[in-house]
Amino acid sequence: MDIKAQINKVVEEVTKNPDIKGQFEKEPVKAIEKVIGVDLPDDMVMKIIDGVKAKLTMDGVSKAADAIKGIFK
Repeated sequence: MDIKAQINKVVEEVTKNPDIKGQFEKEPVKAIEKVIGVDLPDDMVMKIIDGVKAKLTMDGVSKAADAIKGIFK
């Protein structure tokens, strides 16, 4: 299983679906298994959770930086 592809799939779903986002915040394992559609081993789920959180954080930082750049134009 390509973990990067699964991370991207979950990030896409979390960013466009508020129900999945809420579930990810409360129960990330269940949210990931719902999006992926497969019951995964704990170690794989934890890697995906960490990857999704990191990607969401980086996307947020990037958007904030873009907003700050816009102020100074």
